[in-house]
Amino acid sequence: MPIVDCVVTCNVEQTPRLRQLESIFDVPLADANSRSWTCDVPIEDDTWNVGLIVGPSGAGKSICATELFGKARRVHKWPRDKAIIDGFSANVGIREIADICQAVGFNTIPSWCRPFRVLSTGEQFRVNLAYALLTYNDPVVVDEFTSVVDRQVAQIASHAVQRYVRKNNRQFVAVSCHYDIIDWLQPDWIFEPQTMKFKRRRLRRRPQLNVTVGRVDYELWQTFAPFHYMSAKLNKAARCFCLFVNGRAASFAGVLHRPHSKVNDIKGVSRLVTLPDWQGMGLAFVLLEKLGGAYRRKGYRFRMYPAHPPLVRSFMRSKTWRQKKKSGMYASRSRGMSGAFGGRPCAVFEYIGKILSERKATLLLD
Repeated sequence: MPIVDCVVTCNVEQTPRLRQLESIFDVPLADANSRSWTCDVPIEDDTWNVGLIVGPSGAGKSICATELFGKARRVHKWPRDKAIIDGFSANVGIREIADICQAVGFNTIPSWCRPFRVLSTGEQFRVNLAYALLTYNDPVVVDEFTSVVDRQVAQIASHAVQRYVRKNNRQFVAVSCHYDIIDWLQPDWIFEPQTMKFKRRRLRRRPQLNVTVGRVDYELWQTFAPFHYMSAKLNKAARCFCLFVNGRAASFAGVLHRPHSKVNDIKGVSRLVTLPDWQGMGLAFVLLEKLGGAYRRKGYRFRMYPAHPPLVRSFMRSKTWRQKKKSGMYASRSRGMSGAFGGRPCAVFEYIGKILSERKATLLLD
């Protein structure tokens, strides 16, 4: 059984000022310079994937993590002027890098082409997670987990990483001072050094998000354009839709009528983008399935043309999409059709899921 049993002491010079402080505040210097932690931490008594060591700053979280799992690994030093994808080991294939980046919610391909130093704080946090999960053996221990990011990013990233860890039967330990990630990280066990308490926890549903989908003006595309993996252009004829979380724009889709030599009932997604702070929750699929249900009600076939390999695989796993064509080159780019699927390797999927009611479809599309 793992045991935390350690004492940390430090020696300081006995200066007049320090002795004055001891006298004024009645602080025993011997006690102030020595701390101990003793507790049984039975993490191996049952199978687990995700653990959490949590408590306020100064509680001894890092010390206890080191006692349980060994000395923390150094934070990876990313090359200053190389793209993120070139900061991973040369032995790792691009598909593995793409898969792990998608798994932790770092899906913005243009950001993969930039140096680490120019990424946002949230993107740096996620790509560091990706590197740790791809490089280190289990258990992967991450200190200061979510400490430097917005709480929204922290919660969504926590959900994304635990989903990857469980899917791949890995072991991951977060060391954090934030309790607001518990319902998103879904740890199998929690250890609090401040109280020296250890408890197991059953999986629960993650907190619900208040999501709405609606038609939006073309101008909103400018908010999403920098994060699209192919082009910042969007055909002016596109109908634009957005998924909002608690009133905040999160995911965008541009839909065009698709000319076809034999039929005239195909609507296709020209652009699909989720803002970086919301990646890793599957919100783009929520948006697409709402639109697919509405267009099917109106008698249209609703299609998606993904080229991003991890995205293609996500569609292949979905029960609400049927693959019409495998990835490949299908046609030349139509004149004036920004975002047409011809001219680049892509797959074609058609929505076959739930159909919305006439009223809901009309409200969404008209």
